[in-house]
Order: sequence, then structure tokens, then C-alpha cells
Amino acid sequence: MKDRVIIFDTTMRDGEQSPGASMTREEKIRIARQLERMRVDVIEAGFPAASNGDFEAVRAVANAIKDSTVAGLCRANDRDIGRGIEALKGAKSWRIHTFIATSALHMEMKLRMTPDQVLEDARNAVRFARKHCPDVEFSPEDASRSEPDFLCRVLEAVIAEGATTINIPDTVGYAVPQQFGEFIRTLRERVPNSDKVVWSVHCHNDLGMAVANSLAAVVIGGARQIECTINGLGERAGNTALEEIVMALKTRGDFFPAETRIDTTQIVSASRLVSQITGFVVQPNKAVVGANAFAHASGIHQDGVIKSRQTYEIMRAEDVGWTTNKIVLGKLSGRNAFKQRMKEIGIDLESEEAYNQAFQRFKDLADKKAEIFDEDLQALMSEGRVSSLYERWRLVHMSQASGMGERPHASVVLSEAGKEHSAEAQGDGPVDATFKAIESVAKSGAELLLYSVNAITTGTESQGEVTVRLQKAGRIVNGLGADTDIVVASAKAYLAALNKLHDKTERINPQV
Repeated sequence: MKDRVIIFDTTMRDGEQSPGASMTREEKIRIARQLERMRVDVIEAGFPAASNGDFEAVRAVANAIKDSTVAGLCRANDRDIGRGIEALKGAKSWRIHTFIATSALHMEMKLRMTPDQVLEDARNAVRFARKHCPDVEFSPEDASRSEPDFLCRVLEAVIAEGATTINIPDTVGYAVPQQFGEFIRTLRERVPNSDKVVWSVHCHNDLGMAVANSLAAVVIGGARQIECTINGLGERAGNTALEEIVMALKTRGDFFPAETRIDTTQIVSASRLVSQITGFVVQPNKAVVGANAFAHASGIHQDGVIKSRQTYEIMRAEDVGWTTNKIVLGKLSGRNAFKQRMKEIGIDLESEEAYNQAFQRFKDLADKKAEIFDEDLQALMSEGRVSSLYERWRLVHMSQASGMGERPHASVVLSEAGKEHSAEAQGDGPVDATFKAIESVAKSGAELLLYSVNAITTGTESQGEVTVRLQKAGRIVNGLGADTDIVVASAKAYLAALNKLHDKTERINPQV
């Protein structure tokens, strides 16, 4: 019998710290439900003390999830932990995750605390959390750069106070695999009662070794929990990619001494959902979930795969969910078929009225393109949810013209609280002209940080999915738009971002 590696997903906490990836409460619930379908063991829903919005989002996830443990991150003080307890106590299974930095650099330059003060705060934090919650995880931030003797003292103390999981973070991606695996093994050998806790790792990808470091911790160090994110999302270069960890353990079961309980057929759906919500497009050659992950262009490769898939494929595309994305619907499809397919791909709407509105959007799309894919439905729902939440600006009509030797021109009609505004503008291209026309009405003064176009499916009639990232007064937001006309999709995305900037209730975790 193999040991089991606990998969701890922190997409909604550490992943959300990527500039522009801040999520709404509803978006967090959608991601959490997909993670639950994927059978993720622990879902870190956020940082309850960061803001009232994040507190409410964590509480909503805790109340919605039944088959996974829901965790909240808390600094090592009573206030943070108290907020975490309040947000999480409604969950069927919940965990307090508390942390404090232990490296000399962090203690001196960031915390302005002595080692003895850090030790006392760590001990007190775990003691307080353990009084209210039976499942307490402790993380010594920047552990991979911490002095080993001091780190062992801290870990011994928190285990004595009742910590149930000890997580060793490579906070800045400094570690290398062999060294990191041996580091975890040394800690387990030196710390008294180390067998009483689950050992975990949380690796960042600054040197491109987060997955390798995490796997080394399992093989060499004996770690049995890995903290990771969908698509490797996270601040700076990101975190350990969940899909890569899970498929490495599954594909190389002959080598790795442990396995997960993850339903791998849900991986692609999770990847697409997180990409749509955050606006972070998955690179085509990304392992497991990239569009080219199972594509073969070389004639030699194609010949080999035709004769035997195993010649060039070590995983089956079906095992990670690629084949679930088949053509399923068209303009003749009825409402029941639409509703059933929505449920099959994990989209559950709250009411019959919501289904009616979604079905109408589906019919409108079916008039534009003959074949509707699962990816189209997911994009349709993402856009529909956004448009129903933020409604200061709405696109009523637009047109644009461009040609060789001609200055591109766009005209738009926007609705603001029922009042229509018209504007025209020229630009360096049809999209630039459209954005300038919108800005001449909205006058937001926002800075455009990102404009990204992604084809949702293959073919010339595919919907284009556009992400627009805007920044104003330190706040960064994403807008998503989808349409068979790229310029229309661009206008929708720009307006979606403007509406987020204007919506005052949206500040769940404002990024500055």
C-alpha cells in the first residue's frame, strides 16, 4: 500500500496574490466547487483578516464545501486567528493555517523581532488556534533560508502546543531539489515528536524548480502534503503547479512512493476556470493543461503516435479531462440538453431564471457559430456572471472600420444607468479606436496593463476570449469578454474591467 500525499490547494489565497488575480466571493465559490469535484483534500480559501470582503468570501466557501477541508491563512496573532475561526467555523471540516517568518533576514528586516519573540509568538498562536480548532497547520515563513537549529526549536514548540501539520515553505524559490529533500528529512529526524504531525511543503517557482523541489521533499524528505495552485498561479514566478504534481505522481507511480486521491479528469476544467476568472492565459506548451500538451507536429512523432500512442505520449489526454470537451450542442439543441450539459461540466446556476438567461445567451451564440463546445459554455457563463454583477456601463451598439491606408475608426453607444452616450474615435487599430471611444465617454483615467486575446476553440468561427487588465489608484482589475467578433469581445472586456473599478462592493482583496 502506498502512502497518500495530501493535496493542499492555495489558488484562492497564494494564487490570488498575483497582480490582477484578485477574485470575487462568487468566483471563489465557483473555483472551490471545482476543486471539490476534483477531490482536493484541503482548499485554502483566503486570508480572512485581509479585508471584510475576503472574510466573507472565506466564510461563503466554508459554508458551501462539504467534501474537502477548508483552510484560512492567519498571521501568528490572536486577532488574525480569531477572524479565521469566525470565518471557518461553519465548515464541515476546517483548518487554521498560521505562520510567522523564521529566517534571520525576515526577523530582522521585516518583523523587527528577536528570535525569542518569534518563538513565543509561534507557540502562542498555535496554542490559541488549537483551543478552537482540532486541525492547525503551522508554517515558518522563509524556512528554506532559516538557521536550522532555531527552526528546529520553533517546530518542536508548535508541535508541543498541538500543531497537526508542519509546512516548510520555500518562500522565495531559493531551494534546489536534492538539498531541499535532505533539508526536510533532517528536520523530521531532529525535531522531537515529528511523527505526530503531517509534514508539508510549499514551494515557489522563482528558479523554475517548485515542482521538482516538492517531489524531492516527498521522495527524500518524507513529506506527505504538497501545497500547490492550479496552473502554477502565484505571485512572482508562481507556485508549484497542482496538475504537474498530481500527474507526476500518477504517471511515475513506479518511482514515487505515494499517490493522491485526485480525480484527474477534472484537471482541464479547473485549469480553464481559473484562467478565465483571473485572466492569466495558460501558455500553449504548459505541461498537462497547455493546448499543445498532447499535440504532435513532427512527422516522426505523428507516425509513432498513429502506430502506438505510447511511443510519444506518457499520459492519456483523456486522463486529465481533454476528451470531455467534445462538440455537444448547436442551435437546434433544447433547453433541457443545455441545462444537462451545464451540470455535467460543473456549472450550477442558482435559479430557473438564471438558466433562462443563460439559455438565451447560448441561443444568441448558436446563431453566430454552428457548433458549441464546452469551452464556449464556460466562457459564456463567465461573461454572463460578470455582466450580471457589474452594470454601470453596458455596450448597446458599436461599429468599426479599418483598411490598408486608412485610419481605423470606431463608434460606440454605451448605456450608463439607462442613459445612452455615443462617441467616436480614431486609433492605431480597430481595438485601439474602440477603447479610445469608450474612454471618451467613461473618462476613467485607468491605465491599460494587459490586453490579451485567446481563441476559445479551433476554427475561424471560434469565439475570441479577451482579457483586459486595468489599474487605477493602485487597484488592479481584470475584465473578460467573449464574442465571435474580436473587436466586440475587446469592448466587452474593457467595459467589464471599468465596471469592476467602479463597483465599491468588489474590494474583496484590493491589490496595490
